[in-house]
Amino acid sequence: MSEIMTQTHERKSSVILTGAEGQLGRELMDVFRGLGYEVHGLGQRELDITDTEQCFQVLRRLKPDMVIHAAAYTNVDRAESEPDVAYQVNTYGTRNIAAAAESIHAKLVYISTDYVFNGGADQEPFDEFHPTKPMNIYGQSKLEGEKFVRELHSQFFIVRTSWVYGRHGSNFVRTILELASKQESISVVNDQIGCPTYTRDLAQKLEELASSSKYGTYHISGAGSCSWYDFACAIIEFAGLKTAIIPVSTKEFPRPAPRPAYSVLMQRALRLNGFSPLRDWKEALEDFMNIEKTQLN
Repeated sequence: MSEIMTQTHERKSSVILTGAEGQLGRELMDVFRGLGYEVHGLGQRELDITDTEQCFQVLRRLKPDMVIHAAAYTNVDRAESEPDVAYQVNTYGTRNIAAAAESIHAKLVYISTDYVFNGGADQEPFDEFHPTKPMNIYGQSKLEGEKFVRELHSQFFIVRTSWVYGRHGSNFVRTILELASKQESISVVNDQIGCPTYTRDLAQKLEELASSSKYGTYHISGAGSCSWYDFACAIIEFAGLKTAIIPVSTKEFPRPAPRPAYSVLMQRALRLNGFSPLRDWKEALEDFMNIEKTQLN
């Protein structure tokens, strides 16, 4: 009997990840592969998401169980002068991925943003049911991408997140540390409030979410909130540096694209669907900074 027995293995879930070269994409690659998924990480060279036919061809050839769509045009300021490019990538690129994923019955996770909100004056956190009203081209192009996901796909997770940082790529934490190595003081705006989000925490929660069938729109960001000034002060503190952080107003630091003064995300959908929220932003930042210091030493 033992001579004819064959060993069986449970088939690994297959995942296509767009935007695999970005800071979140690279973190997602690490997390999903570490958990045993078969991951196809696709950057711009492997997949032009603005090419409808190519999207269908690639997804039908690879036949993943799940598509995580993290590719995006993320230059918020440049989007104001390049709106067509922002819409081509964030809106119609998302349409292409959503339609192609639906054609092979793959789950879809679309990474969206807190910038779909305008930063209301009442300073109340935005839950998933709050009316959207972007105040810049980037936010509007991502919101239109959300609409295509809802129209064209039947098994989707729309995940709005904010103020993302991590080990890979450029981000606010790395910018502050770089400036601190060159300057005695750094001016940072103190009248924009949001939620810093560590890519490792976000990637792990995305896997937990996507492995379920609790479809819908979710807010996933670090718990609590702070200003960019508070964020910078915490970075300097955890890095053990003495650089002075100078608070300034948004008016003193004008940018081409307007930013919401308040874009704190309430994670109501996670709670109502039985998922735990992300940990406090400051705890996550301290953990990240300790890892960074260990690697530097």
